[in-house]
Amino acid sequence: MKAINHYLIVDDIKEEQKKIAGLIFTEKTDVDNRYVKAKIISKGELAEGVKKNDIVYYDKHAGHGIAYGDNFYKVIKVSDVILVE
Repeated sequence: MKAINHYLIVDDIKEEQKKIAGLIFTEKTDVDNRYVKAKIISKGELAEGVKKNDIVYYDKHAGHGIAYGDNFYKVIKVSDVILVE
């Protein structure tokens, strides 16, 4: 599977539970967090500023999902990325 043009194929990284003042925050309780952390699996030839295996943050409402093999990935545009670690 290979992304083309300005697209990226990313695999979301599940965050560990956070404990703040005795309260446990999970992915479901952290509804105010607008951004998702993911690893780039494939990038299109026109996607600049990122490379394969980079860890990025993108808007959780961006792109669409795609099932490939036994895995579920997101396809986003490089312009949806707001941060590269």
